[in-house]
Amino acid sequence: MTYEATRARVETYFDRTATRTWERLTSDAPVSKIRQTVREGRDQMRDRLLEGLPADLTGRRILDAGCGTGQLTEILAARGAEVVAIDISPALIGIARARLPKALQDQVDFHAGDMLHEPNGPFDHVFAMDSLIYYDADHIRDAVDRFADHGATVRLTVAPRTPLLAAMWYAGKVFPKSDRSPTMVPHNTKTLTRKLDDAGRVRDLGRVNCGFYISHALEVAS
Repeated sequence: MTYEATRARVETYFDRTATRTWERLTSDAPVSKIRQTVREGRDQMRDRLLEGLPADLTGRRILDAGCGTGQLTEILAARGAEVVAIDISPALIGIARARLPKALQDQVDFHAGDMLHEPNGPFDHVFAMDSLIYYDADHIRDAVDRFADHGATVRLTVAPRTPLLAAMWYAGKVFPKSDRSPTMVPHNTKTLTRKLDDAGRVRDLGRVNCGFYISHALEVAS
């Protein structure tokens, strides 16, 4: 499937089918047990992606690629960063903008559009948390190269190819459609690392395994 076709499918899901689902998932509202594991896993992965960054990010320009409802965006801005937050879903951008505290609004520039084509660099860091999990290895490599062209260090997540994830994915088909998302593309993380790696620029940041949320983080130096 082409990048454009996958992007369109993801846009339909997040902007029309499941906007309210993701609004609840990324809030403190009660959710199903399935979604609770996803919420907790995403919290853990967000913390993992932030590990090693200074508490004070003043003076740094950061791209939150696929920002969703803006949880990571708010944390980065609270640390002093100038953040460009982009998402394919205008509805999610609207939620993110409404949730951002007034004191941080001057530090964030929201965009609704393609994370690979809209924002202008340079950036010090790019975060792509769960925004590339629907794409194959070639598309991920193209995205990382484009982000790196902005001069940035890229921290991204992918869906790892594991027996447990495969079993859970097939089992998930019996659950109501409201608990499903667009089809992820599982990757062998070692194989993907070799595809992304130029002169040792990839660092493995580890895996989060929390119920129905399984995700693996990588860092690619510019």
